[in-house]
Amino acid sequence: MTTVEDLRAYRFALDLTPAQEESVRQHAGAARWAYNHALAAKFAALDARQAAITTATAAGIDPKTAAADAPKIPTKPVIQKALNATKGDERTGVDGDCPWWWRCSTYTFQSAFADADAAWKNWLDSLTGKRAGRRVGRPRFKRKHRSRDAFRIHHDVTHPTIRPDTGYRRIIIPRLGSLRVHESTKRLQRAIERGAVIQSVTISRGGHRWYASILVKAPAPEVAARPTRRQRAAGTIGVDVGVHHLAALSNGTIIDNPRHLTTARTRLTKAQRALSRTQKGSNRRRRAAATVSRRHHEVTQRRATTLHTLTKQLATSWATVAVEDLNVAGMTSSAAGTIDNPGRNVAAKAGLNQAILDVAPAELRRQLTYKTRWYGSTLAICDRWFPSSQTCSACGAKTKLRLSDRVFRCAACGFGPIDRDTNAAINIATHAVAVTPGTEETQNARRATPGTPPRVGTTPAAAMKREDHTQPGAVTSAEQSTDHPKHADQQSLPLVS
Repeated sequence: MTTVEDLRAYRFALDLTPAQEESVRQHAGAARWAYNHALAAKFAALDARQAAITTATAAGIDPKTAAADAPKIPTKPVIQKALNATKGDERTGVDGDCPWWWRCSTYTFQSAFADADAAWKNWLDSLTGKRAGRRVGRPRFKRKHRSRDAFRIHHDVTHPTIRPDTGYRRIIIPRLGSLRVHESTKRLQRAIERGAVIQSVTISRGGHRWYASILVKAPAPEVAARPTRRQRAAGTIGVDVGVHHLAALSNGTIIDNPRHLTTARTRLTKAQRALSRTQKGSNRRRRAAATVSRRHHEVTQRRATTLHTLTKQLATSWATVAVEDLNVAGMTSSAAGTIDNPGRNVAAKAGLNQAILDVAPAELRRQLTYKTRWYGSTLAICDRWFPSSQTCSACGAKTKLRLSDRVFRCAACGFGPIDRDTNAAINIATHAVAVTPGTEETQNARRATPGTPPRVGTTPAAAMKREDHTQPGAVTSAEQSTDHPKHADQQSLPLVS
């Protein structure tokens, strides 16, 4: 019988000494260099492979045979073995590609090579239709001061070297030593005492702070979490997420939108204007850019705190949490149009898009997906095309409303007046359908069953599998390497809150 395991990430802010911060920056630079080195090797091999296939097919050889005999795209083991022979060592005076490698953990290089393999595979799968969702572009090289500073370190789980230090305020990471954290690691230590095993740690920079995200693997409980007596008594709650209010609940509660970006607008504008007055490449510009980054990071942290507080309250207070299946990408698409058919009210639509993204409804939905499973509640989804704001929650009659209409009154039964968002939340609670864990995103981009016809009275096209279109510089299915290692992307793992 296969043991079911659960992956969770515990994220902590770090309080680094100047020497530790310098070492962390060196590791981030090494990871960036290793990723670029792997991509360069792959693109060089791709050019050689395409040239070999073109030469062979011109000589009359079957394209499949030519593709089988052409050089393969190197993966992590091949790239790492080649680098070991050419990296050099500054300690012995041997020059090479990276003679400074000994200053950083070897896992930094290995993780970067694995990330390059994952980016390459996502690109190929997107080109050939194996990957659902939006088109994944050609992997790009990472630039200093432009890409996010981050690196990942693994260890031998049988002889762990990544572990909490004595007390609750420090963690031990290989080559970095004992790092002080800004908050208590008691949650992590309790998880380890219950049998969780640390898999890796990802160090990343956000604004002026450095963070450690510790990934742990724990056996899933044999019995799934069940709702408490208080949750069962509360029943179902409908949640309508919007811009005017952050969330309106079906019990009449209105949660105001804090509008974090608007609140920080003055300080952010001042920092951006100061940045615009600097000269490119100067140290002053670099300091001004760091200030802008810090202001954006502050907004991000405040928004995350608000969403985590709200989603945990919803998941722990009711047995069922009902939300809408919002198409956030479509809601925030640009209204600029084209040269031949320009859009209207472009500036107003851009402001609305910014306000919607400041609310982050997709992140709220993502957090509810895993928190309802943690705390024994159930997530229910209301159909994307159901007109919750224009339907009377008492009789079901439709009433046409404009965006400026904030009060709902039913002309058929006289229900109201009631806040339109509260009325929508009641409809969501009534019409939402509970989903099976693991299938929460069935209506996300291209994730419907291929060939499914559209609903009656709706305009969305039927779900179709993407065809294999060859673009300039693209890789066809015959040119793919057949030995890409599987790599799990941990960036979308839930953070413990």
